[in-house]
Amino acid sequence: MTIKDKILVVEDEKSISGFIQTMLEASGYDVILAHTGSEASSMIASHCPDLVVLDLGLPDVDGLEIIRSVRQWTQLPILVVSARTHESDKVQALDLGADDYITKPFGAAELLARVRVAIRHTRLGASSESVAATGKFTAGDLTIDYDKHQVLVEGENVHLTQNEYRIVALLGKCAGKVLTYDFIMKELWGPQSKGSNQILRVNMANIRRKIEKNPAEPQYIFTEIGVGYRMVDPD
Repeated sequence: MTIKDKILVVEDEKSISGFIQTMLEASGYDVILAHTGSEASSMIASHCPDLVVLDLGLPDVDGLEIIRSVRQWTQLPILVVSARTHESDKVQALDLGADDYITKPFGAAELLARVRVAIRHTRLGASSESVAATGKFTAGDLTIDYDKHQVLVEGENVHLTQNEYRIVALLGKCAGKVLTYDFIMKELWGPQSKGSNQILRVNMANIRRKIEKNPAEPQYIFTEIGVGYRMVDPD
């Protein structure tokens, strides 16, 4: 018997949840549905899904509360699919522990791609585990050598500064996930760092000049506008 990845879709609009269910089942996933926050909390605890696809606008509770509650006891991946497009909503969801955020309306191909990335991370445990096993992160021609503290493109050291290396190394350990500007700043420069993220933007511009063939069309590190950065998934 083939073991399928189980996905819980939390969405109160049945036409949307039905569409997502049909799409995911056609791609080989086992799908269960919840239409309220209370149903979602109960099903997360009882069914232990591999991924939660979560709408924020639920009839009985804000979806952000679901994220906050779930993160108190599990690192189960949460992919938010919401009509809320404001930057603050995205940042809040990601800061609370959501792994990714897609706004409605969304493309089927994009949703499936984000689902595959999230499921892959659950299968590995975390991208950092594979990094820990090999000491290296590889995506295309890009390699982060954590033992030597180097970043190489096509086998050549690109000579990043200390701050540039630390940014790339952090993104590599969390590959596929969106890291907010505030999260990166606090991880690298401590909890006291807040306010302007200009230093981060300047470093990223320098990083892209060194690792990307065309910095305007990056292959490795993507900008989630107004939210943060995401490293491409590893090979």
